Amino acid sequence: MNKKGRHYSNEMVDAVVIGTAFVFGTFLLALCYNLFFVPNNFVVGGMSGLAIVLNNLTGLNAQLFIYASSIILMAMAYIFLGVHEFKKICIGSLLYPLFVTFTAPVAKVLLYFLSFQEILVTVILASLLYGVSNGIIYKYGYSTGGSDVIVKLLCKWLHVSEGKAILSFNIIIILAGAFVFGVNTAVYATIILVISSILVDKISIGISNSKKFMIYTREVKKIKALIADDFHAGFTIFPTIGGHSHIHGSMIMCVIRNRDVNWFKSRILEIDETAFFVVSDCYEVQGGVKRSNLPFI
Repeated sequence: MNKKGRHYSNEMVDAVVIGTAFVFGTFLLALCYNLFFVPNNFVVGGMSGLAIVLNNLTGLNAQLFIYASSIILMAMAYIFLGVHEFKKICIGSLLYPLFVTFTAPVAKVLLYFLSFQEILVTVILASLLYGVSNGIIYKYGYSTGGSDVIVKLLCKWLHVSEGKAILSFNIIIILAGAFVFGVNTAVYATIILVISSILVDKISIGISNSKKFMIYTREVKKIKALIADDFHAGFTIFPTIGGHSHIHGSMIMCVIRNRDVNWFKSRILEIDETAFFVVSDCYEVQGGVKRSNLPFI
């Protein structure tokens, strides 16, 4: 097989893996909804949360509301957001309502084995499943539509950031849940939302197992030797000019594993107590100098 054929084959494999992961994540999300949210009236936001509220207030079937809202929001996405955004939410908007229907009887069976006396156990399990499922979905750039469409419309029409739009919409839904089901249930829903948000970040972005250092020092040679000889890491040198002093200098960039961070900082200050450095999380490292004792590379 030539290079072009291998490249095409790899793309096909990647597409199948990503698609499978998205379908699995959507299935888990629907299962979480029927397994934990509906029986316990956990309203964590989104159209699914609104469906639980409306079901209690009006008797409107929650699954029917999810189907109807998904279709309406898909149409709005096509009209107001364009074909590109419509394609991104189309598959999820169709799959999620179907999985909500299919997982309802599965959840009823599982509830016989997952009935806990302590509500906090239920909250923790719901948080884990909700976070993992959303993390898988967002990791590959997909969406299940619903409130995501409303958020994008708010961003477009009101010119607010996506983070503010998501927070505002979810707060409104959670407050509605608090009004209908009580403050305690709203607190549990908020806990689920917070824990799951952390999990989503960890899954979609990754767990930081190393730190990136940007070091400005007058002892460039000694710091270079420290990095190479004591920590066995590679580094890159950037020429710099002081913003106020206009003095020419050098900035060293390197990646250090988490367990060595405090030791590395103390060694830098031993060499140059006036050193200036910035430390940030490093989620992925590719290329460059690779050492067997640096598992994160």
